[in-house]
Amino acid sequence: MEADWDEVAIIQLTPPGPHNAPTLVTTFAFDTSQELLWTGNDFGRVTSFYGPNLEKYTSYRAHPTAEGPVQQILFTEKGILSISKRSIHFAIRRGLTQWHLTNEAFKDLRCMNFTSKGTREVLVAGCQDQMFKVDVEKGSITETLPATDNYTIMKRAGQYICAATNTGSVHMLDSGTLAVVKAWKAHAGSINDMDAKSDFLVTCGWSPRQQFGFMLDPFTNVYDLKTLAPLPPIPFHTGAAFVRMHPRMSTTSIIASQSGQMQVIDLMNPDTANLRQVNLYDAFLTGLELAPSGEALALSNTSCNIHLWGSPSKIHFPEYSNSTEFAEHPVPPPSMDWSLDTPLSTVGMPFYKEALLSGWPSHMLFEVGAPPPKIDPTVLSSMTRTEIGFYAKNPKTKRRNQVEDTRSADRINDSLTAPKFLSEKARAAQLTNESEAKTIETMETLTDLHLDDVTRKDVPAMYGNVEIKYSKFGVDDFDFAYYNQTQFSGLETHIANSYANPLLQLCRFTPWVRNLALNHTASSCLFEACLLCELGFLVDMLEKANGLNCQASNFLKTFSSLSNVASLGLLEELSPNVALTNMIQAFNRFLLDKIAEEYKRMLPPQGPPSIMDQVLETQALASMRCAQCNNETVKGGKTFVNELVYPSKNTVKNPIRVPRPTFSQILKASVERQDQTRGWCTKCNRYQQMVQRKTIQSIPAVLMLNAAIHNHEAKQLWSTPNWLPQEIGIIVEQGQFFCYEGQDLKLHLQRGVYSIMVYELIGVVADINSGEHQKPHLVAMINTSPSSRDITSENKWHLFNDFLVRPIPKEEALRFEPTWKLPAVLTYQAKSASHQIDDTWKDHLDTQLLYRWWSSNPEPPESQFKLLNRSIEAPRPGTPVAIDAEFIRLQAEEIEMKADGTRETIRPDRKGLARVSVCRGAGELAGLPFIDDYISVAEPVVDYLTAWSGISPGDLDRTTSPHALVGLKHAYKKLWLLLNLGCVFVGHSLANDFRTINIHVPKKQVVDTVDLFFKRELHRKLNLKFLAWCVLKEKIQEDTHDSIEDATTALKLWRKYQEFVDAGVLEQMLDNIYATGREVGFRAPGSKDVRSGGGRDTPEPGRADTPGVGAVTPARKTGFGRGVGFGSPMK
Repeated sequence: MEADWDEVAIIQLTPPGPHNAPTLVTTFAFDTSQELLWTGNDFGRVTSFYGPNLEKYTSYRAHPTAEGPVQQILFTEKGILSISKRSIHFAIRRGLTQWHLTNEAFKDLRCMNFTSKGTREVLVAGCQDQMFKVDVEKGSITETLPATDNYTIMKRAGQYICAATNTGSVHMLDSGTLAVVKAWKAHAGSINDMDAKSDFLVTCGWSPRQQFGFMLDPFTNVYDLKTLAPLPPIPFHTGAAFVRMHPRMSTTSIIASQSGQMQVIDLMNPDTANLRQVNLYDAFLTGLELAPSGEALALSNTSCNIHLWGSPSKIHFPEYSNSTEFAEHPVPPPSMDWSLDTPLSTVGMPFYKEALLSGWPSHMLFEVGAPPPKIDPTVLSSMTRTEIGFYAKNPKTKRRNQVEDTRSADRINDSLTAPKFLSEKARAAQLTNESEAKTIETMETLTDLHLDDVTRKDVPAMYGNVEIKYSKFGVDDFDFAYYNQTQFSGLETHIANSYANPLLQLCRFTPWVRNLALNHTASSCLFEACLLCELGFLVDMLEKANGLNCQASNFLKTFSSLSNVASLGLLEELSPNVALTNMIQAFNRFLLDKIAEEYKRMLPPQGPPSIMDQVLETQALASMRCAQCNNETVKGGKTFVNELVYPSKNTVKNPIRVPRPTFSQILKASVERQDQTRGWCTKCNRYQQMVQRKTIQSIPAVLMLNAAIHNHEAKQLWSTPNWLPQEIGIIVEQGQFFCYEGQDLKLHLQRGVYSIMVYELIGVVADINSGEHQKPHLVAMINTSPSSRDITSENKWHLFNDFLVRPIPKEEALRFEPTWKLPAVLTYQAKSASHQIDDTWKDHLDTQLLYRWWSSNPEPPESQFKLLNRSIEAPRPGTPVAIDAEFIRLQAEEIEMKADGTRETIRPDRKGLARVSVCRGAGELAGLPFIDDYISVAEPVVDYLTAWSGISPGDLDRTTSPHALVGLKHAYKKLWLLLNLGCVFVGHSLANDFRTINIHVPKKQVVDTVDLFFKRELHRKLNLKFLAWCVLKEKIQEDTHDSIEDATTALKLWRKYQEFVDAGVLEQMLDNIYATGREVGFRAPGSKDVRSGGGRDTPEPGRADTPGVGAVTPARKTGFGRGVGFGSPMK
């Protein structure tokens, strides 16, 4: 049981009938060849569950209910064996019965195991005088044998079958002759559990105690099967109830008590034990089972639950699993009403390999006529019936006698087409000799001219799926500005679980959440998997980016690494069939609960409610009253997310009798939710009809709502124009919750009798289903005004469709259509918090991270590394620091080969930060590093890129690395602190580094030497090794890359650049550098010809030496040749 083991799933066994209570698990076992967990219950039913999420796979009645519980389950390659008191059942894993064996001699069967013939023959015994050999292939009894004793448990170990009796003894049976070889008394009472593997047998049992009856023995007995002699028992003071031997570690066993305490112990060294506790609350354990792989552990309890434990990243059941067969859903044939009027085209044509005579070539096909033009929606909505048809007012959207080209209009695809790559635009400008004329692409292609018409049903193109296209220059060549010309940054989509992007944008524009996240991030929190810190990093990056595209890769990576997100169904790759609406609503609940918990970690324990709780928590008292005796129990409760509950079907369908409910009425009914359910009444001592009701005590400053639309009636409510109010008012008075909108809200505000809290709508996350050829996705419509620092700013709504961002009217933002646009999450915030943007966190940054050595490894010598001195070297605005980072490849790129032989990048490779070095940029110690962090990596590494990163296998593993490793957040926060302290980062090709690190540094804080020594008209950027050789006369990267060497080299180049500028010879020196570069192929002598993936020599978009770019190489100047030295022009 490794350190990352945790509870990954918990399920309750299905009740035997629709009105029955759940039943206990009487036996359960892991399949030996497939990823299945099999269980039996008190009613003879066998049920299996698939995979680590324990999804229900098979369920069948194996034994009659009258025979009582299923006693044991065994596995063969072909199927499943199970026994009850009077029968033996064999079925394949899909549940189909192969044979069912009953016999008059079967009186009280309890256990079974395979004989020396392997899985072809099984020995069945019980609390009766006879045992039976059963042929598994034929399902018949081959031999009846006398039983020496009444057996309750059987385990196979080597040549023996270990059988436990009901009197506490253990018999060793020869697996061939079935004769008793050895017998001994294991426990004074009976044996509760037993297991045997390789050379050891372990037992747990009961013994009589004076005045207390039978109690579990506080030890586990151990027997050596080689010598058939007992070994010293293992103490277990809470009472050993269950025991299992580890299938792969022959001397390791797991012991558990009924109260849930588990102990992993080595039989040869019982003094070293690993203790765990299962959260059972008011239940007790009834069973324990270990998977054949040793990577999963199942526990059953008296609450009819099964708990699955294991490592979320490694869990599997058998050592080598076969594929599990799932049911195929048959596609029903289409129904067809055949009549004389049915067109023959409804009958499908057969497939022919040879060309048909009716297959005309394309040059002989002609388009004749055109489809009729579509009627204007304005006309359709205002038509009046007459005797001969309908008439309507002319909307005057077209000129008189204007002919519409309807055929070309039909060809228009509503999906978004990607713009040209930046390199293609540069190439087109060069070929047409129009250097000043640039291709102007506006957002008109994304704008629908009929947005003002709120009755329109078509899906505007701006709501379509957006997808990043990759050229040979990578993602940097993609024109993100085509999709976003606002000051608000979008989020990229090629990252796993990017469905969360709209909700993250909603948090960024909610002032309360934004302020608390940034204040927490600026604190001393060093928890590695802290979502609140990651949210603060992301919010700060989005604000600094000011309209440039960003990615939430660090946040989503931390989120995906949490142990319980998979079991909650929050990972896209593990929940492909879950609707995005359900997933984002579950993520909303999880995120708010998680960040509130993380905020409390930095506060004193047992303190008052935190500010985060006051901002997000709805405090309530939950009462449950018995409908029979009126006995009522009340307990406190809290919720971060309120789910909307809609009225019954009749209320919505009959608006004449009952007015259509308003949003405020729906919200009141949802918050004060009243339900009827069955529950246990402590006064009646039985299950009764219970009435649940919530009494609201306080409301938060931020009201998060899940729309929870599950029926057609709810969709019709949301499609009502202006149904969602932009402002609501809430009064909480003596446990009563009142909600108002519109004129009612204005009236209460004018009266001023009650203390009413006014909320304004911040934004909505909506589910978009934009057509049969596009997959559903999520967008956010957000009012950006409340998060503006300008208190005079007016409401401005924006659409955030991942990296597509554009302003939209309020009417369009709050318009919903049942067919393609429905809300999933809504956020209201107290209006008093508008424009309350708190930036005081910048003045209270906890910078101790920069001045302490955090590793247990010894600190390097001061000649190689020295931490900053807080008193004289504290970073200030403008302080230069040299930076370089090295990366590893965590995921290979996904490539699609097309029919014409070309290849298209579907998803680029994913790199991870492996090492980051930051050196002083000024002063006596300039060039000496004060940060040199190696980042530990837990996920598999595809390629260490050793030739370009200097990172070798084992360098990032905590068990083998010679370096002082830190977590990714630890290293990231140091850079984030330097960024917000105002430091200027000096380096080479920093844009790629910052993108992979997932941090945005404003241009005024970046000095990139790749841009300093660059002549734009030559379209060629120079690599660091060449510049060091040519400008500094130094050789770097001789054997491998070193981030400290690269950072100090960039620092020297910056100083040399400043000397060139001061001397007024910069242009001359650049000409000389490029002339030298052309002679040596822009490579320093000794450089390798093959180089990929390093980032320093990666070709830039539009460079001249790229095939097809078309730039002319400047003529070589005379008088400057190879080997001419570069001294400082000041000398």
